[in-house]
Amino acid sequence: MSTPIRVVVHGALGRVGKEVVNATCKDPELELVGAVDAKADGNTLPLPVGSGTVPLSRDPSSILKQTEPGVIVDFSVTEASMAMVRLAAKQKVNLVIGTTGFSTEDLEEIDRLAKANGVGAVVASNFALGAVLMIHLAKIAAKYFDNVEIIELHHDQKLDAPSGTAVSTARAISEARGKPFVHPKVQKETVAGARGAELQGVALHSVRLPGLMAHQEVIFGISGQTLIIRHDTINRECYMPGVVMAVKKVVELKGLTIGLDRLLGLQ
Repeated sequence: MSTPIRVVVHGALGRVGKEVVNATCKDPELELVGAVDAKADGNTLPLPVGSGTVPLSRDPSSILKQTEPGVIVDFSVTEASMAMVRLAAKQKVNLVIGTTGFSTEDLEEIDRLAKANGVGAVVASNFALGAVLMIHLAKIAAKYFDNVEIIELHHDQKLDAPSGTAVSTARAISEARGKPFVHPKVQKETVAGARGAELQGVALHSVRLPGLMAHQEVIFGISGQTLIIRHDTINRECYMPGVVMAVKKVVELKGLTIGLDRLLGLQ
């Protein structure tokens, strides 16, 4: 049996970070060796089912030096994630990043640092395999429809709108179509913003309600018919198969890979 991949989780005390900790501990091919979180108030993180502890710190540098991981899984915030990238890449640590909100310049820097240091970096706005397939199927449909709107629905604590997945979907289907979609204009918008936001002709609508997790509909329309592609998540465990897959594959990569679709062979 090969040596397990040593993993550090950045953002380990967050909602998704806790799921990453659990998933890493359950997989025999992975080994959780440390954790980083800005809200850490101790120096150890208890592992699931009383299976021991790993070092925990607010300081990424000390954890990397102490644990020497092969991969960092990052679900934090943009600024903290970029700081981690700059630190980890120089120490030859691969990166799997689920944090959203990166600018084009940020992604270019991640790619540059990864290539310069001979490591892999996977950045994905959504690690749910069903969401990746939703975008893939929408890209196929995009070539046959002139009109499309996206409705994304999330819990009321989500910080951004529209979601990173909705933005990624809009850009992906517009690129697949080869030109912007047709965005019908109303003569009178009686309440400002009623038609949602617009990106390359795609109308984007964000719903924020308690009781929701993460959901998205891509609604295509043409004369006499519509096509709806929808993905629903029930809990944050849905992201873990994609995260685990990315951790196992990133160690074989060099430079930046954006999205799970490439890891799944969909491109």
